[in-house]
Amino acid sequence: MPVTIKDIARRARVAHSTVSRALRDDSSIPAHTAERIKRLATRMGYIPSAAARSLKTTQSRALGVVVTNIADPFLSEVVRGIEEAVREAGYSLFLAAAYRDRERERLVLRSLAERRIDGAIICSSQILPADLAELEKFGVPLVLINNQAPERFAHSIAHDDVAGGRAVTRHLLALGHRRVAYLGTPVGGQASLDRQAGYEAEMAAHGLAVKPGWLLAGPDSRPAGGQAGIGLALALAPRPTAVFCFNDMMALGVLQRARQAGLRVPADLSVAGFDDVFVAEYAEPPLTTFAQPKHRLGQDAARLMLDLLQGPRPKQPIVKTIRGELLVRASTGPPPRV
Repeated sequence: MPVTIKDIARRARVAHSTVSRALRDDSSIPAHTAERIKRLATRMGYIPSAAARSLKTTQSRALGVVVTNIADPFLSEVVRGIEEAVREAGYSLFLAAAYRDRERERLVLRSLAERRIDGAIICSSQILPADLAELEKFGVPLVLINNQAPERFAHSIAHDDVAGGRAVTRHLLALGHRRVAYLGTPVGGQASLDRQAGYEAEMAAHGLAVKPGWLLAGPDSRPAGGQAGIGLALALAPRPTAVFCFNDMMALGVLQRARQAGLRVPADLSVAGFDDVFVAEYAEPPLTTFAQPKHRLGQDAARLMLDLLQGPRPKQPIVKTIRGELLVRASTGPPPRV
């Protein structure tokens, strides 16, 4: 059984309230008595109860983090950044995945509210304003990462996906491509729309119209979604000579589908992704992509949350936008000569 304050009090022959105050560094306990009690507690293997401490302080020292899928390599890097930042401040995390299931999302948010978390960082693109009422009624501050329009929520850290989409498209156009497709997905939410907007803006800036059939959609953001989404484009005549994919996982599916169709990448088809997940560099060929600063997104979101918890709540929304960088690898090259 775990050692309790009463066990220490019996061994030290003092009142259990004396032990409690000594372990909290209460100045009413003489220093030599407090030191003796602390040494005894250490020898006995006493571990303070976080739950009991939260009842006294009204703080759980825990934050909730909601993600779409814990297996997503992009989100795993974001969560690592969050965890590192909050650990230094003495907080722990409750991590929950919604898996784009509306009922599961509702239950996840209710569970976090019941645990009396101090704050919540939301990385799930399916969370809607109405879903957050359960947390907000407890006064829990919220920070969203990368997945909602800033005007819909109070505080957010986001990547500039429009600028990223323009950079990828600009790279493909600089190589000489004029038939460039964008492969998005409805599950990508605002991020997919913003990357598509960047693509369309850059095409327009070069005086190029987006032809029918060049705006593609896969059913999801995984490799299978990329395989399904690129199918129609490969059947076009003439087909696109380059495709910009919503994320790297979809791009991996496009690479596989291109090989199955007998196309060489990049000699016959250039393929670019977005995010720079760890597998992108090891694709065949290595994938050109736009690298989001995933770790920094998590750290900045966590630091914003800590600021909200430790200082006065700002009256105006805090919205921070950061930018990544284009990484050119072997999956993109000049278009085939006709």
